[in-house]
Amino acid sequence: MHEPKLQGKSHDIPKRLIWEAWLRVQENGGAAGPDGVTIEQFAGRLHDNLYKLWNRMSSGSYFPGPVRAVEIPKNGGGVRVLGIPNVIDRVAQTAIALWLEPGLEKIFHPDSYGYRPGRSPHDALAVCRERCWRYDWVVDLDVRAFFDSVPWDLMLRAVAQQTDRKWVLLYLERCLKAPMQKADGTLVQRTRGTPQGGPVSPLIANLFLHWAFDDWLTREYPQVRFERFADDAVIHCASEDQARQVLAAVTARLAGVGLEVHPGKTRIVYCKDSNRPGTHEHISFTFLGHAFRPRKAWNKTREVAFTSFLPAASRDKVTKFSRTICDQRLHRRTNLTLNGLADEINPQVRGWLGYFAVFYPTAVTQIGERIDRHLIRWALRKYKRLKRSRPRARAWLRGIRERQPALFAHWSLRYTL
Repeated sequence: MHEPKLQGKSHDIPKRLIWEAWLRVQENGGAAGPDGVTIEQFAGRLHDNLYKLWNRMSSGSYFPGPVRAVEIPKNGGGVRVLGIPNVIDRVAQTAIALWLEPGLEKIFHPDSYGYRPGRSPHDALAVCRERCWRYDWVVDLDVRAFFDSVPWDLMLRAVAQQTDRKWVLLYLERCLKAPMQKADGTLVQRTRGTPQGGPVSPLIANLFLHWAFDDWLTREYPQVRFERFADDAVIHCASEDQARQVLAAVTARLAGVGLEVHPGKTRIVYCKDSNRPGTHEHISFTFLGHAFRPRKAWNKTREVAFTSFLPAASRDKVTKFSRTICDQRLHRRTNLTLNGLADEINPQVRGWLGYFAVFYPTAVTQIGERIDRHLIRWALRKYKRLKRSRPRARAWLRGIRERQPALFAHWSLRYTL
């Protein structure tokens, strides 16, 4: 990746790095930043735009523009503010991330799963499930507004320990300090945090939490285990006393590096099941959209039922997606054929089920039932021969499912139509 340093350039930045960064930005897509330039418009003058960026970064004269604030409603109320940089700034941030990533991957903890190549939320959930069977207690840890709170000086100090490239630290600092542009055009100066939406934010967030949490916890409490996905973490403990001790220590540690444990969302949980019949104030927690709690399970021959501590799609996620389906008013789209309806909703349904139906799929069968009710109403509106008979429409749809079980993505679920 190295090229001979050009005369008059302050920093040796390979042109190939800028090109690879552009390819990743192009693949990820996304909306325009404050300057209004889209991915397509940027690609229209690709050579000039990439050369200009490389030239400015190499000479030390690159300054990122502001980031566009986009408010995303939270499930529990309030909003999460994303920061969308300009396309050219996304290329610059991605170049920084590409330079840092190989080295950081070598030091990251194996139980850190968020935004890392070859790792997924399902990996974290599977490990968490297995450890909940082995350990009786869990600290469900929530860091309050991590991406808005992380201190710049400590963040840059952590990065400086991993690279000697001055341009990386220079432009990372400038990106962190870029102002936020609101919808009305006003600029808000920032003093801490790394905006969600920037390509480099997940990587440096992982680095900061590796130093502030992963490495520290492993060193101070080698007997406990944890899974962390970005700023969401679960800590497994052998006893309630140990869980309380670990929670107090983690709270103090994070306060010492400028972060705060959310008091309303952080809790100690007892992993209750048939082998652990005790009781506690909290016997459930949510991790990556999945609710871990006591659930009915069967042995391998399905002859004996028992209670196991298992993950499944949380009620909030199921309710939210059910409302999303309802808002599409499928029963009114009688201009489409059944195949047309399937083409409309299958990508969305398949993607949601691909994430939420991996563990305990019976928790999401109501989604399939909800869609079928819309399809029955659609059939009653579209076909006069059904004569407004719901049982007849249900039997008609059941026959189609038997003949074409792959027509709709939700028909992969096991339930009776």
